Amino acid sequence: MNYKPIIVVSGEPNSIFLEIFFKAIKEKINSPLILICSLKLLKLQMSHFKFKRGIRILDVKKINTYKLDNSLINIIDVKYDIFKKFEPISNKSSKYIKESFSIAFKLIKSGYTNKMINGPISKKYFLNKKFPGITEFIANEFSREKVGMLIYNKSLSVCPLTTHLPIKLIPKKITKKLIIEKITLINAFYKSLFNKKPKIGVVGLNPHCESTSKINEDDKIIRPAIKQISNKNIKVSGPYPADTIFLKTNRKKFDVIVGMYHDQVLTPIKTLFEYDAVNITMGLPFLRVSPDHGPNEKMLGKNQSNPFSLIRSIKFLDNK
Repeated sequence: MNYKPIIVVSGEPNSIFLEIFFKAIKEKINSPLILICSLKLLKLQMSHFKFKRGIRILDVKKINTYKLDNSLINIIDVKYDIFKKFEPISNKSSKYIKESFSIAFKLIKSGYTNKMINGPISKKYFLNKKFPGITEFIANEFSREKVGMLIYNKSLSVCPLTTHLPIKLIPKKITKKLIIEKITLINAFYKSLFNKKPKIGVVGLNPHCESTSKINEDDKIIRPAIKQISNKNIKVSGPYPADTIFLKTNRKKFDVIVGMYHDQVLTPIKTLFEYDAVNITMGLPFLRVSPDHGPNEKMLGKNQSNPFSLIRSIKFLDNK
């Protein structure tokens, strides 16, 4: 089998990503990994964590001439002025991160590969309110409007209808159109990648799907949207109360649970599976996944971070 390379954007330099990368690549991986990262930063952290492996430096202009494997770390060097110690996350790294993504996007658009992993970034400093999350940042680069975040586990996945929004803004963003778009996207993604029609459950917005206010979004928006999309031969039902859908007997009925906002479904999925889940962006012209955690700067340099979500991300793309 001819395995396409997996591009790995290291992301925020002051994060735990390289630590977990060193741990993850001890696993057997068929697809060649290409790390887009500062060579100086890589060597600094290899020394700090006492990780030993040879390095192969790639010229992005000659990328097609390399016969790659994972006996060495394949790296495209992105220049970055760093200090000799870990430091707090700030906007100093924004230019470096942008250049790293730019190289990855060029390789994908050239047709070199269709698989990418990115390490965590700081939404506060890198995105700077231009995009609610990295999902939207990447979607904008590829001119894709209909995208979705899927936190994937083979037993159960979740999709938030809205992503990184303040709670007070969420009700205004919930529309029939958006609900139908997300459910259609999930159904198409599962059919394309897994050759199956997923069973989709939709969570209500209000406690118990009830409201004492004049407008009940569950009755006015969510329920009619589900009824409309279920007539298109899609296995979807709801709305269900958020406080009971994740009970053992209930969650077994679904492949995917759609929530109205980020923490409504990400909190229970992380409680259930911890690091055994990956963040997939649906709707892109390539496969983009990322470990389901942030930079976690409080753990910098401690060598205590769990690599399991990155391992799952790599294994997911390795088999595609």
